[in-house]
Amino acid sequence: MSTFTLALQLGAFFVTRIYNVDMKKPGNRNKAREKAPVKKNYNNIKEYKVTKECELLEFLLETFKNQSRNSVKSLLSSHRVSIDGAPVSQFNFKLYPEDTIIISNSPIKKKTRSKLPIIYEDDDIIVINKPSGLLSVASDNEKSSTAYRMLSDYVQQKDKHNRVFVVHRLDEDTSGVFMIAKNVKIQQALQEKWNDIVKKRGYYAIVEGVMEKNSDTIKSYLKKNSQNLMYSSKKPGDGQLAITHYKVMKTNGTYSLLDVNIDTGRKNQIRVHLGERGHHIIGDDKYGEPANPIKRLGLHAYELDFIHPFTGKLMKFTAPTPKEFGTLFENK
Repeated sequence: MSTFTLALQLGAFFVTRIYNVDMKKPGNRNKAREKAPVKKNYNNIKEYKVTKECELLEFLLETFKNQSRNSVKSLLSSHRVSIDGAPVSQFNFKLYPEDTIIISNSPIKKKTRSKLPIIYEDDDIIVINKPSGLLSVASDNEKSSTAYRMLSDYVQQKDKHNRVFVVHRLDEDTSGVFMIAKNVKIQQALQEKWNDIVKKRGYYAIVEGVMEKNSDTIKSYLKKNSQNLMYSSKKPGDGQLAITHYKVMKTNGTYSLLDVNIDTGRKNQIRVHLGERGHHIIGDDKYGEPANPIKRLGLHAYELDFIHPFTGKLMKFTAPTPKEFGTLFENK
């Protein structure tokens, strides 16, 4: 059975079960906070940005000029080097600008990844149904429990020189369609033409209350405050333009299920736009204090459509709606 067929049949199962090995269960995030879990200490790691194409050992020797060649090589042989959180030990591993090399004080173990919620895979891309509670890429507070790391482990099981490249991101608590590139050529082509080739970015959002309009378009300029939170400005050019369209699908008087499409992919765009309308997404304790009846953020990326930059073919990927989204509404 092919990876593609197997993933389609088992994707929903793995979304809710497999990732709990590497992270807190999304539904238990508030309970986890109450228990005050021990946080990973990243104060002792060192990060270095790659500025040009080169091989890994070449980069390390240039970075640590005052150390002996054997000392630098020992960083690799002792498995203390990672690229954006994904461990690498090959001396001739190819690096590209914007890669982040992380040096750890302790060995980083590779993990076997055999049961990932893969929606689609070919020679250029992998598309998964990312679960809520899993980071897309490394953050200041988490380096290894990410979709990027898991997919890196997965492709390197086939060839130790394989790697993956970031194309776009989903918020940690947003589930759904997440795509990553398998070579730098397709990554650059996708990113350079992203706004032109992407035809649909569809989300399901559950918000508090009943919307004043059954459908509407929200437009503002998003900018970041001193707390690293996004907010809207109506002044043209004062921030990044963000455009969000929504349509009400269902409502029960307490909550509403929206079909949301975005023309721009700004950080936290949907959460900010709907929250500023007085209808926070349920479970969104970052931008408000809404109810959390399904024990996770009520936002799911159900569809991503784009024109392949090389073939001109329309690529369309969908992720099934999380079953807990239907529990709040009749006619599930």
